[in-house]
Amino acid sequence: MRMSFRESAAILGISIIILLSALFGAKAEPHLAILSSLIFVSGYAVYRGFKFEDVEHHMIQGIREAIKPILIMLLVGMTIAVWMMSGAVPTLLHFGLSTLSATWFAPSALLIAMVVSTFTGSSFTTIGTVGVALMGIAIALGVNPALAAGAIISGACFGDKMSPLSDTTNFAPGIVNVSVFDHIRFMMGTTIPAITITFILFFIFGRSSGNVDSSAVQTTQQELARLFDLSPWTLLSPLLVMVLALRKMPVVPTLVAGVLSGLLLTGIVQGNWNISNWMTVIQNGLKLESSSETVTSIISKGGLQSMMWSVSLVMLALAFGGVLRGIGVIDVVIERTVSKLKRDGSIISSVALSSIGVNLMAGEQYLSILLPGQAFKKIFEKRQIDPRFLSRSLEDGGTLINPLIPWGVSGAFFASTLDVPVTAYVPFAFFLLLSPLFTFLLAFLRPTKIETKQSLAS
Repeated sequence: MRMSFRESAAILGISIIILLSALFGAKAEPHLAILSSLIFVSGYAVYRGFKFEDVEHHMIQGIREAIKPILIMLLVGMTIAVWMMSGAVPTLLHFGLSTLSATWFAPSALLIAMVVSTFTGSSFTTIGTVGVALMGIAIALGVNPALAAGAIISGACFGDKMSPLSDTTNFAPGIVNVSVFDHIRFMMGTTIPAITITFILFFIFGRSSGNVDSSAVQTTQQELARLFDLSPWTLLSPLLVMVLALRKMPVVPTLVAGVLSGLLLTGIVQGNWNISNWMTVIQNGLKLESSSETVTSIISKGGLQSMMWSVSLVMLALAFGGVLRGIGVIDVVIERTVSKLKRDGSIISSVALSSIGVNLMAGEQYLSILLPGQAFKKIFEKRQIDPRFLSRSLEDGGTLINPLIPWGVSGAFFASTLDVPVTAYVPFAFFLLLSPLFTFLLAFLRPTKIETKQSLAS
């Protein structure tokens, strides 16, 4: 019952056409676009002879892989709501408005997100904490939200790619038996030029963004001070999360600690010990009446329900990816691609392209690292190509592309958390766009054989 290459390629091609037609032709939400492709692929699989029970099993297996990301999403939504209520985010906003300017906001946000994500090793944690505060500052300063989101996401993904604490940074080299620190050093070949150009672009675009009304900023600060007790003590909860992340505590208990400590500070600092109110905020986010529309838009964030758009999209995307993987479509296409490659540069480039392709089809960055990694590992060994090219290409095509896909796990989460659509921030996510381009370029310009390993590291 194994699919042929032509059949598998046709299924992928039709699925892409359905996706694009629904998204851009019918202007449908990505949920319905993914669902349409899922129905097509599942229906064809049954027509082809697969039992529906098996197709259903593949869907469930795909969704099972989303359990941890979904838990993280829900906890981040709860954390944002609690940190709003405790005054942590409003305090960051108040002081951020005093120190950041619209002219230099983009490069400043990029740098802040880079530092935080490098120390935490998590783009999700960075986006859900300082990312939310930085977006609030951007709104108050009149900075283009898409530009601000592009800077924040670029910085957050830099750390997710380069930090030894990051799960994907350990996952990619682990598949191909490369030391994580060798992997990080080798990634500098694409990362350093990409982040340097990113800084330059944000300096250029940032200088012309934002038309600040100083009185409006002052009004925003005064309104925040009226609604909350703005105190450095409120920052103890975010600090605790940072410390636990640095000590390599798993992300789920780390975020739970952030929620619990935030609730404690809500009572101590804000004087709010109303447990019923706490539960409402955790469920639906903070809802406070403010005379300032800007303040209302900034603080009305978070809550369990705020993540349901992302959760439902991720579940549909991974169910779709699970069926494609289960009936063998992805494996057949990757295997056929590998068998036709001759030049080392073409092989390395195809790794990144395969990771991008799996990302587009499955919307899941771990699968986009795992499947091409397994498929290309043997050919790298046979051709004696330095395996660090494989781990770097997997990272650049897997970790960094996922946030650029509306139905990707990262893309759905970032868009929901920052309240900026993926299609809006993509043109400004310079680092995510540039790094894979350098992967393709260096695949043909640098020596690739294992015996040149020492020269590559120098």
